[in-house]
Amino acid sequence: MLDHDPKYQVGGPDQPNKVPDGVIVSPDTRRENRIPPGQSRTRKWPVLQWGPIPEVTTGEWRFEVRGLVENPLSLNWNEYRALPRVKVFSDFHCVTRWSRLGNIWEGVAIKALMERVQVKPEARFVIALGYDDGWTTNMPIDDFLQPDVLLADTHDGEPINFEHGGPVRLIVPRLYAWKSAKWCRSLTFLDHDEPGLWEQQGYHNHGDPWSEERFGSDVMPPGWSEETDF
Repeated sequence: MLDHDPKYQVGGPDQPNKVPDGVIVSPDTRRENRIPPGQSRTRKWPVLQWGPIPEVTTGEWRFEVRGLVENPLSLNWNEYRALPRVKVFSDFHCVTRWSRLGNIWEGVAIKALMERVQVKPEARFVIALGYDDGWTTNMPIDDFLQPDVLLADTHDGEPINFEHGGPVRLIVPRLYAWKSAKWCRSLTFLDHDEPGLWEQQGYHNHGDPWSEERFGSDVMPPGWSEETDF
């Protein structure tokens, strides 16, 4: 169910022209109409979840980059926090038909990770793995390497809590929010596609909100409802 706690009210600027200097602006926030087809705006940040929430502390958390990379990476919290950081202004579209506009995310730039690991030319897809019982989601590397994609640990100036995927979640603003894997623990680069957990259950393999790529067919996946957040 939706969480109506006042602390989830919008806390940042709602228009790209109000964003402070140095913040990366996601291109979709410059659209004349920022609400994709079939979506409704919420001014709160709903807390919706399928299954138990993993409560991984920063002391326990580790993050890995592996697969088709020259330099596989394994980081603890302090090593992760030492990497170059960015802020991104973006909108956030859940497949369950709500959109939250004007978010400011802060975390580690994907560009900084890529410079360290040196992705091999044959890599075509990336698989994000979460701490929540093997959750995975897939995306083409071209979607992943956009300037507004990051590993985020703060939202609107506050640490991301467990309910919203903290301590670190992936943010891919131009795809539906289930692609922004919560509780992110690794990224694996592959030369072939491997549909993730919910893509295998019927969700669309790509997930573009502007094309309403919700499902791989006209049939809703098992367990889907408008109170399910990915």
